[in-house]
Amino acid sequence: MKHAIGLMAVLALTLPGCTGLKIPFFGGDRDRPVVQTPGADTPRPAARPGSTPPPAGADSAEAFDTTSSAERSAAAATPTAPDRLLGKTVASLGDPADPGFWALTPLVDRPQPGRLVYAATGKGVLVDLRPRAAAAGAGTQVSLAALRVLGVPLTALTELTVYARAP
Repeated sequence: MKHAIGLMAVLALTLPGCTGLKIPFFGGDRDRPVVQTPGADTPRPAARPGSTPPPAGADSAEAFDTTSSAERSAAAATPTAPDRLLGKTVASLGDPADPGFWALTPLVDRPQPGRLVYAATGKGVLVDLRPRAAAAGAGTQVSLAALRVLGVPLTALTELTVYARAP
């Protein structure tokens, strides 16, 4: 009993310091996912040539996705050359501060052009496939911009089909 009272006292003193934290059991926005944004002291990845990093105060998918409508249209284009099937993978949102169209996947061992297809929407997106040092079944991290083109819920674990494209 003493331990339970002590634990409750620690929680009572700790939780008030968690401002902005949305815990479903304690109220807050129950239907809105929590977005954790990097602080000013959090290092962001270096911008790739031709890409714009998100602003320091980004706090939504729209703010983090700095791609233009023209870039999204180009990424959604259907390729004319046949693609080579690499496999299926369970995908999740990668680093939202890393701009552009990319997928970090264990299905490749070197960077190469690729395409992701989401069967539920029938949409595809052209991406840069980046190797991920993990087992083949470890899953794939996908850029915010690519997931938005595919129409994938940002908080979901989704099965995607991965193709390699001819360079």
